Amino acid sequence: MIKKLTFSILCLVSSLAFGEEEKVEKPVDISKVSEAFGHLIGKNLDSMGLKLDIAKVIKGLQDANEGRDSPMTELEYVEAVTSVQEAAFKEASVENLKKADDFLAENSKAENVKVIEPGKLQYLIEKEGTGSVVDEGCSPLIRYTGKFIDGTVFGASKEDELVNLDETIPGFSKGLLGMREGEKRMLYIHPDLGYGTSGYIPPNSLLMFEIEIVKANAPQTETIDSLSTSPGPHGNPEIAHPLQEQKAVR
Repeated sequence: MIKKLTFSILCLVSSLAFGEEEKVEKPVDISKVSEAFGHLIGKNLDSMGLKLDIAKVIKGLQDANEGRDSPMTELEYVEAVTSVQEAAFKEASVENLKKADDFLAENSKAENVKVIEPGKLQYLIEKEGTGSVVDEGCSPLIRYTGKFIDGTVFGASKEDELVNLDETIPGFSKGLLGMREGEKRMLYIHPDLGYGTSGYIPPNSLLMFEIEIVKANAPQTETIDSLSTSPGPHGNPEIAHPLQEQKAVR
């Protein structure tokens, strides 16, 4: 994350310094550019996973600009930030796991909710299907929306998606088995059958997928990505970050 912040800042500096001259037709307002640069730094601070003292961040910028020494060496800074991030990660892991356990325990009592694996995987049929059934080894064509436990959407199909059940996360593949073409159901996946503490989503996140089967077993005309692979830092094809409109499920 530290490298990500540094890289983002360098990218902005580079774009300001080496932008195409022919596009600069009027004087640049350095005051606005300076403020925008501050906004960029501020937005990246959230991605570090710890709460910083903004006043001290500003003081650090001023001191560095004026040639004053830092209160810590770069190595000390990296070690300190890593320690805080690891502690926050462990705390979030424990908290999210409890939320997932509590949610599934309560949700299992809800009307029409079916349990596939006790405490791990559940589903609710929202619309019955009448077509062919999804079996093991199938590559169904689906439409989906993925959400976290708080309702935040982390990914949704913009078109019909082809998935290979042999290569998806366990909760997803098990949840699709037995679905009929035209059926729509909501899956509730415990982190043990999802991403657990891997990837760039909140650790031990319970995942909810609303899925509609378009075709139970579609021909594979292109390489299919996998739900089993951990998500990347920018919401790669495996899964998207909250509020980012990128391909997610595969």
